[in-house]
Amino acid sequence: MPLDALQRPLRSLRLSVTDRCNFRCTYCMPAERFPPDYPFLPREDILHFEELARLAVLFTRLGVEKIRLTGGEPLLRKDLPALVKMLRATEGIREITLTTNGALLAGHAKALKEAGLARVTVSLDTLDPARFQAVSDTSVPLALVLEGIAEAQGVGLHPVKINCVVQAGVNDDEVLDLAGWARGRGLALRFIEFMDVGSAAGWRLDRVLSGESLRARIHARWPLDPVPQDRLGQVAFRHRYRDGAGEVGFISSVTEPFCLGCDRARLSADGHLYTCLFAGEGLDLKGLLRGGAGDATLEAAIAGRWARREDRYSLLRTEATAALPKVPMHRVGG
Repeated sequence: MPLDALQRPLRSLRLSVTDRCNFRCTYCMPAERFPPDYPFLPREDILHFEELARLAVLFTRLGVEKIRLTGGEPLLRKDLPALVKMLRATEGIREITLTTNGALLAGHAKALKEAGLARVTVSLDTLDPARFQAVSDTSVPLALVLEGIAEAQGVGLHPVKINCVVQAGVNDDEVLDLAGWARGRGLALRFIEFMDVGSAAGWRLDRVLSGESLRARIHARWPLDPVPQDRLGQVAFRHRYRDGAGEVGFISSVTEPFCLGCDRARLSADGHLYTCLFAGEGLDLKGLLRGGAGDATLEAAIAGRWARREDRYSLLRTEATAALPKVPMHRVGG
């Protein structure tokens, strides 16, 4: 099992199954940068399910135990339950999860659960219908996303996690409303600090609200108790409501970086291996794969890249580093 240059193991793999998305969230894929005629990857450049499954086997040999399916919007990928079923058959994989914007979730939750998906995480930044459409830059109604969340819970994809990116002056006035909505509903809400992911985020430090400030705000309304970290690589600082109404978490990459415990690799839809969410370049596994490389060669390439990994972007972040070229968010997911 390889360790990277900072002695971090490889335990988690994020598989992007498409670079396409049906939203144009202002901090991820703003419409001015991703217009209707934006040239997404052609179909032949995207890894086939069989290629994804083959690479998954190699990653498990190197220590991967968990796989999360991402995008773009992964539910835009046709026949996704078939991939879930293939991955479930991979020895060593303990859990397969999925991150989605929720717009298509109601129609896919049951099939995904039956195929072997364990949980879903839904990105949701507001409960206000008009603000939802503004932030997501979509005509999809908020009610459809809420229906998808309810359907996921109904078929047993629980706990459903909710990821909320908080920006000062954008949606920070809804922190208590979101917490109140999730409390007691069996939803694991995670507030995420606004990060400079990709090169299109329009990130500004003055829009970052620290996880600690959000925790204090919620604690003043509903007292919280911290939940001890139970595993290496856990990114959310979890807290239980003292009254027993569930929990809330804070992902504080900007103010409390967790780089030194990061055990994640990311595989883009076009088969590039990235060892950090903020990476600027990746290893082209698709070229090796389609060039006829055997499993031993592919495994050695993955292991070698991981062994050289020194990534700790969030520990080094400044306002200047935000301008560095980074792989687009829609290529590697969150």
